[in-house]
Amino acid sequence: MRRFIESSITVFSWAAGLLLTLALLTLVGYLLKKGGSTLDVSLIFGDTAPLDALMLRRQVFDGLFPAIIGTLLLITGSMLIAIPVGIAAGIYMAEYCSGRIKSFFSLLFDILAGVPSIVVGLAGLSLTIFLHRYFSTQITTSLLISCLSLALLVLPYLIRTTQTALESIDPLIRRTAPALGASRLQNIVRVLLPNSISEIVGGIILATGRCAEDTAVIMLTGAVASAGLPRSIFNQYEALPFYIYYISSQYTGPEELARGYGAAILLILICAGLLLTALWMQRRLTTLLLYR
Repeated sequence: MRRFIESSITVFSWAAGLLLTLALLTLVGYLLKKGGSTLDVSLIFGDTAPLDALMLRRQVFDGLFPAIIGTLLLITGSMLIAIPVGIAAGIYMAEYCSGRIKSFFSLLFDILAGVPSIVVGLAGLSLTIFLHRYFSTQITTSLLISCLSLALLVLPYLIRTTQTALESIDPLIRRTAPALGASRLQNIVRVLLPNSISEIVGGIILATGRCAEDTAVIMLTGAVASAGLPRSIFNQYEALPFYIYYISSQYTGPEELARGYGAAILLILICAGLLLTALWMQRRLTTLLLYR
């Protein structure tokens, strides 16, 4: 009976994995069918020479280059804010917090993780209105507000991932360094974090994907269809998720809709590139921390 249950679980797991893979391939195939013909240099740079666009000599008006750059800046800014805070809070929850305070913060993070992205976007918009009214009329929706809002959106995932990764370490490994005279901080930095780096990076990968695809937050906090390249973090910007939403709802013909499908393919490629980069960094960090 036990062997039958284990075999059934194995078959079910393989079937679920194959179904998920089939769904992904179907989605990618559909996008390639609808927008594959638009994948060329003109989709990204329009009529502008690629070298002039990359060197910022000329502005791109009819290509996706500003949206791609805006998306990368958005992801980078959001993760630079969220990763240090999320990992630090996760370490605090796993190693220092206890009792009722831990229960309270756990409930708070669980509630925050369940908040819809549109609510986070409205919170960012409310912050912008507050700052604009009471501090400076020059403060408007911008790349910085979007990064702060997205960082708040993914923060619970990073905290919970870090906390779970640290708490799941074998108690024997956890007690080895303190038994040899290491302090709590030395144990965290030299033993616990290196042994949980894979799980933590996995959480960072999921959070990065969430930042790359979210539309509700950025459409309320700074994304504009024709903003061009942002000159600073205080300016509005373009982003691929908002462009896809804008084209899908207001396209004027089949060619414009096909460009929306092409933008979706580019967004998937960017996410895939970020995933591969994160996996490479995960392997490098694991090797450096465990075998230094």
